[in-house]
Amino acid sequence: MIEFQLDSGSGVATYLQLVQQVHQALRLGMLEPGDRLPTAQQVVAQLAINPNTVLKAYRDLERAGLVRARPGQGTFIVAALPGTDPAAQSQFLGSMTDWLRSARAAGLGPDDIEAIYRTAFRNCFAEGAA
Repeated sequence: MIEFQLDSGSGVATYLQLVQQVHQALRLGMLEPGDRLPTAQQVVAQLAINPNTVLKAYRDLERAGLVRARPGQGTFIVAALPGTDPAAQSQFLGSMTDWLRSARAAGLGPDDIEAIYRTAFRNCFAEGAA
């Protein structure tokens, strides 16, 4: 089951962070059709957020055709997102994790690492657009 996390400094609305995390988990194969999402009460207890925020996120996911609520049972994943090769994902996740550990060991903090990542990401995809 997915465990949601919030980044209060991201500037992204809380419900969108929940939606994005479900999308990411689907893309990475961490969630699959048939998997159950935490109940709104569980998410509220874990994150100390308004229940309507969770319900809004789940409604967005339902409108997108990714989940379906089953009264009395919970909210379940009903569709997958197209993903890439799981072996490639695993390889690059490992490489990224190693890189992050190296950056932390070099004394870089989360803001420094994020700035480097975002700059590299923009540069890489700007090259592809040219």
